[in-house]
Amino acid sequence: MMSWAEFPDAQVKVTKGQLKTFNSSGTAMRSFCGDCGTGIFYTNAELLPGVFEIQSATLDDPNLLSPTMQIQTAERVEWMTHLESITAYERFP
Repeated sequence: MMSWAEFPDAQVKVTKGQLKTFNSSGTAMRSFCGDCGTGIFYTNAELLPGVFEIQSATLDDPNLLSPTMQIQTAERVEWMTHLESITAYERFP
């Protein structure tokens, strides 16, 4: 599962490092850190014109942006509907 934050493309600026971008399917472009390989951006000029989707875990403080919706639930596996009911560990048990 993945959490994304959407921003208008005019508000997005890379200040360090060099991103590498590839076409993942049709008009979908994915960008990642050229040094460590961490996924950073998703753009799709046809589906989401003028929008950058940023993997929220890569933000300096991902807690500043709480999720407001769930998307692509048609493909969600059944066990994801009850994650809050299973045992959680802060680190490896």
